[in-house]
Amino acid sequence: MSQSFNAEQVLADFKNWNQQLKKYQVPNTRKAVIQLLNSFSFYIGLWILQFWLYDKSWLFTILIAALNGFLLGRIFIIQHDCGHRSFTRSKLANDIIGTVSSAFTVIPYKYWAKSHDFHHAHNGQLEVSDIGDVEVLTTEQYNALTIWGKVRYRIYRSPFYLFTVGGFVYVVLYNRFAFLREGGFAKVKKSVTISNVAFVVLYLALGYFLGFKKFLLVQFANLFFFGTYALWFFYIQHQYENIYKNSKENWNYVLSAIKGSTYYKLPYVGHWLTGNIGYHHIHHLCPTIPNYHLRSCHKNMPVFEKHVNALNFWQSLKTVNANLWDEAEMRMISFSENRRRRDGR
Repeated sequence: MSQSFNAEQVLADFKNWNQQLKKYQVPNTRKAVIQLLNSFSFYIGLWILQFWLYDKSWLFTILIAALNGFLLGRIFIIQHDCGHRSFTRSKLANDIIGTVSSAFTVIPYKYWAKSHDFHHAHNGQLEVSDIGDVEVLTTEQYNALTIWGKVRYRIYRSPFYLFTVGGFVYVVLYNRFAFLREGGFAKVKKSVTISNVAFVVLYLALGYFLGFKKFLLVQFANLFFFGTYALWFFYIQHQYENIYKNSKENWNYVLSAIKGSTYYKLPYVGHWLTGNIGYHHIHHLCPTIPNYHLRSCHKNMPVFEKHVNALNFWQSLKTVNANLWDEAEMRMISFSENRRRRDGR
């Protein structure tokens, strides 16, 4: 079965995409400074409030963490843009801002940026879905697994894992280790060790001055919500029934950006809190566009609405059933649909 879109039409409409998007790729110092000020000031302000409320009610401290997790995600988008060398015009400024941001997100700046660059260059390629993305198995690969292999994959893809402890594990633990060490990753492996040492020193210092119990509860609560939100947004951007995926030999960059990413339609405040990452189709087509230009870019170019995979909040909940890639029908299917097919029902 062919894919559920006209590939030739998509490629024709985006034939000159680099020229069309050129003006949006220019960083704006004023917008960058404003985003730095409101993101960090709001986060630190709520962080201080959490400590002030701790002795009065730790429950209120946790409830505020639900909001501060979004602001920490907004700081992460700044780090993310710095890794793409798009947040400011200056490479040095990007590296400084990205490194400072990583002290808040606890995600190593250079190593994660390298992993994310790989994801952009290979988005939707089935052979490397486990690098910088949520791993996807084809129905054939899954059906060939042992029972324990299937259990592991089902747990990994379960929303009860991904959007609870999964996000926290990814942010706090997974990024402490440089699992990818070949090629360009070898060059940034040392930065992970340096980051780990810096995080330990910083956390010991803050724990000593603020009280370890209080500090760790506030910090890990914020990181828990941040990890949950981050993984949810990252998941729905590339896991969808009619999303584009393909083998390396048949893969196309433009199709992977426009049809292999979703547009998460949120109210203005939702896009603000998440650093406009919902405009993911544009970001994948041109990652050098700063996040603060994505909204205007989408608004001023109707061609995106013509081809994009748009999801609202309620539609996005259905993406948890996109579990396996069916190479015959070229779409994501659920575990239950795969079982029915295998059993001939």
